[in-house]
Amino acid sequence: MDSVKVKKLVSENIVVVVLVLLCIGFGIASNTFFSSRNVSNILSQMCTNALLASGLTYVIILGGIDISVGSVAGVAGIVASYAGLMFPNMNVPFAICLLIVTGIVVGGICGVINGVLIAYLDVIPMICTLSTMTALRGVAFIMTGGQPVYGLPDSFSYLGAKRILPTASMPNGAIPVVVIFTIIVVAFMHILLSQTVFGRHVFAVGSNRNVAHLSGINVRKVTMLSHMLCSITAGLCGICIASKLQNGQPNAGDTYEMFAIASTVLGGTSLSGGTGSVARAMFGCAVIAVIKTGMDLLQIYSYWQNVVIGCIIILAVVLDMAQKRGRN
Repeated sequence: MDSVKVKKLVSENIVVVVLVLLCIGFGIASNTFFSSRNVSNILSQMCTNALLASGLTYVIILGGIDISVGSVAGVAGIVASYAGLMFPNMNVPFAICLLIVTGIVVGGICGVINGVLIAYLDVIPMICTLSTMTALRGVAFIMTGGQPVYGLPDSFSYLGAKRILPTASMPNGAIPVVVIFTIIVVAFMHILLSQTVFGRHVFAVGSNRNVAHLSGINVRKVTMLSHMLCSITAGLCGICIASKLQNGQPNAGDTYEMFAIASTVLGGTSLSGGTGSVARAMFGCAVIAVIKTGMDLLQIYSYWQNVVIGCIIILAVVLDMAQKRGRN
């Protein structure tokens, strides 16, 4: 393989190269980085970001943005917590169904609001989702009075905190249930985007809205459904957070949208629209999770961690712009 092909392969898979280098670096710096317990923790930490990124990929491919997903997650977790208080003796299957249905319904309602405003009333996506982000966070604090929703049954925490397949080193279980749930949701979102007519319509609208419209694609409908999917995955993220904490926090999901956007762009989804992949966005999520976990193992001060994550977000935007110039 000549140098040109190598450079092209590296440039097209830069996020994978960065992920491998980070794992090697943290593995050398910390003896416990590659332990089964730490790998399990990294996968668990990835889940909320992965759920958000899987939905944001659709919106960003359209050339839009949704910064309300963190607030949607917060409201969904609170509604699920209040619903859980109504069934103090619920079993695990009922608790899982209650959480999932609540996440889909709350996320769907929020998605309809964003979708109608953006697709049918032509509100700028940034302004629209900034407004709904602020309003929904206010709703979360109004619903709870600024206090967490406590007193939930143990079965409520199964989805977010339970682990299965115990081992000698991890007697409580090696695989978090939330990881399995996230894989199912992300796989569905990936197949829907990459293997269906609707997915092709999303790419077409993101590439050129006018051409897509002239080709017979219902641009408004595609935009509406994409925002609904984005908010539904945010709602599912929120119920996972509430389940893990076994309570509803009014500030749950705060700033999560920034990590999800950074992960999506790091995975190759262009902020200008038209290109992207749910599967590749997961590599971006892995980069964020590895950096955060690695810095925790190295006991790096939390404020410095925020500086590093902020730099990663800037880097993601710079890489996106560089790739755009390369395509042009």
